[in-house]
Amino acid sequence: MSGRTRLTLASWGATLMAAGALLPLVKPATWIFTAAFVLALVSGVGTLARRVPLARPLTLLAQLVAVLLALTVCFAREQALLWFLPGPEVLTHAVELFQAGAEDVGRYAIPAPDTEGIRLMLVGGVVAIGLLVDALAVTFRKAAPAGLPLLALYSVAAGLSGGGAGWLWFLLAASGYLLLLLAEGRDRLSQWGRVFGGAQRSGRPGSSVAAGGPAFAPARTGRRIGAVAMGVALVAPLALPGFSGGLFGGGGEGDGGTGKGGTISAVNPLVSLQNNLRQPEDREVLRYRTNARDTSGMYLRLVALDQFDGTSWKSSVRPIEDVPKQLPWPDGLSQSVRITEVTSNFVASDAYEQKWLPMPYPAGRVGIEGRWRYEPAGRMLVGDDRQTTKGARYQVSSLDVQPTAGQLAGAGPAPEKLRREYTKVPASLPADVKATALKVTKGARNDYERAVKLQDWFAQDGGFRYDVDVVSGTGVQAISRFLKDKEGFCVHFSFSMAAMARSLGIPARVAVGFMPGTTQTDGSISVGIRDAHAWPELYFEGAGWTRFEPTPSRGSTPAYTREDTPSGTATGPAQPQQSASAQPSAAPTAPESCTPQMKKLGDCGPDAATADAASDGSGPDLLTVTLVTAGALLLLALPFLPLLWRSRVRARRLGADGSVLAVWEEVNDTAWDHGVEPDDSLTPRKSAARIVSLGELRGESADAVHRVARAVEEVLYAPGPRPVADLASEAARVRAGFHAAADRRTRLRALLAPRSAARVRWAASSRWASTTARWSGWRQAARARATAVFRRDPREAN
Repeated sequence: MSGRTRLTLASWGATLMAAGALLPLVKPATWIFTAAFVLALVSGVGTLARRVPLARPLTLLAQLVAVLLALTVCFAREQALLWFLPGPEVLTHAVELFQAGAEDVGRYAIPAPDTEGIRLMLVGGVVAIGLLVDALAVTFRKAAPAGLPLLALYSVAAGLSGGGAGWLWFLLAASGYLLLLLAEGRDRLSQWGRVFGGAQRSGRPGSSVAAGGPAFAPARTGRRIGAVAMGVALVAPLALPGFSGGLFGGGGEGDGGTGKGGTISAVNPLVSLQNNLRQPEDREVLRYRTNARDTSGMYLRLVALDQFDGTSWKSSVRPIEDVPKQLPWPDGLSQSVRITEVTSNFVASDAYEQKWLPMPYPAGRVGIEGRWRYEPAGRMLVGDDRQTTKGARYQVSSLDVQPTAGQLAGAGPAPEKLRREYTKVPASLPADVKATALKVTKGARNDYERAVKLQDWFAQDGGFRYDVDVVSGTGVQAISRFLKDKEGFCVHFSFSMAAMARSLGIPARVAVGFMPGTTQTDGSISVGIRDAHAWPELYFEGAGWTRFEPTPSRGSTPAYTREDTPSGTATGPAQPQQSASAQPSAAPTAPESCTPQMKKLGDCGPDAATADAASDGSGPDLLTVTLVTAGALLLLALPFLPLLWRSRVRARRLGADGSVLAVWEEVNDTAWDHGVEPDDSLTPRKSAARIVSLGELRGESADAVHRVARAVEEVLYAPGPRPVADLASEAARVRAGFHAAADRRTRLRALLAPRSAARVRWAASSRWASTTARWSGWRQAARARATAVFRRDPREAN
């Protein structure tokens, strides 16, 4: 292997080893295979360009063109000309992907899902670093400066992971850089001729150096120095207290988890809520049908905000997962509470784009197509990879929870972990917030009565006024100003009640979504943009998260907070109330009155959308299944290729047409597979003695080696060699002798990874050398002919 080839492979490996630190950031990490392939293509183009040879800038230009074509095929082949030539549409698509990737990076916490935008950013970044490393280390022969882009790649990964990249990734990145330096050092030393400190080991036949020689001293010394340096780098942070974080620190104290498919970050959905309430026209965003008898309390919940920093409420960073067929039973909900199962069918407007799915709380089953994920703590569905509610059709089975005042008043304490998380209030919260809460709830005997007093104070008794034009305000004094001015909209009321409940030790959070909407003449319910709303949810053991309504003149006051709440013990879960309005495919009474919206809701006959979904052939086609199966079989067959090649070569050598020399070559390769390297400098007789001695052959197998060797000598030197019968059996005896003398590991190595498979590489190298020699000869001949044509005789010029 030439020095440049070794440097090229080292550059490719060092880049991928440094890129390993990015693997924990995205799940699944299949993008690394795409990056490895594109990077290998870039390295191959660089190798060919340097062999031509091209000028260094032209080599770099050729690699850049290869990168552009490869990335086009991987990410924008549908927009490209002939699936690989980039054009204006490819550039536009790439910009859109980068923008989507940037949004996904801001949206998701670690580990993020492998969206197309994130994948393009990762693959493009790793390939760019790899191209720079290859140019510095191989094209310009400056391996040491190539460590800077490798360090930048690792530092980016360590920074994104909060300094918790881990010692394993550091070890991989450092090993890659040392590998690159050692490859360059070996290449530089080889240019001086024979290196001091011993000869380099060679296992190739015909080598004049004895097998088993030690590695030459500079390489051995370099490896030792590198190992010591990495050991010091790993141990030093443990010994020095100041290094406890940073490079090898933990992952921090974020709320992210290891959920399948990444986590959703804390994006505040309240940014546009006030603007929605101020819209001059109440446009429809959602329409649904339900079999619920009373829809006044059927709030459609988008997201739960559970983090309060004194300035605002926001959603925690939590793991998300695939949407289960049956959602888990709601936290804290007891079977003793009266429950009615409700089924509702929803159709979202094409003009409504939201990444959270509006659903009644708590949902039990959700039937929806698309890239939706489930966040268990808030029981909400969030769109993945730019999935939104635009035009969505879905069905939700939810529970209408109907606790009584007595059940809420007698609720036991919340679990300690939940209470600790949902009663946090910042130290900067003004003291008058808790003081006001204590004053309002004076005389209350339990948390339920405190919650009702807070709700009634905001909604009725406190003199508050609903005004959507009030400025929200920021800072820790915002709640104090609201309690003083007593005017605001749903955000102020829900935020303030939840904060005051937490100050009293009641677990609380804020829910954002829509009020139930308005019933239409056709029985459907329309939800408009002005129905956007926020309300507090308080936790009571036995009932779970329970809705309260502190905003005056908005929504409906829950029945369990009113004085006329019916008493009595609850029954078990009730059967769902069947109603024709809950059927998405109910036939209309008057076909001529069928409106487009009714068609969407399925009121004009069979559900066309369902029929289309059942027959759209969205399953994998035959070609895809065939290609995937072929690829999987190919991957499974790769480890067995050496075994298959060796079996084929053995069968050819020992076949009916096999010559004495072919059988001798098979005996030598059998010995090589079992650890006895061939030496073509020896005579057949000495070579046979060496094979018998090193292979520890005894009896019939040793005699077989000598008999084959004598046959070879006769073929090579005797004027009339005698025909030898059954040489294939002699080769089989030799193989059986090696098999009996070797241990299990050696036998498995000889079978699955035979050393003689190196002949394939030698043959390929020989063909490549002859091809390049012919190409060089043709090029020189063409250059000579061109020179002869354009050369002018000086005498002719006169």
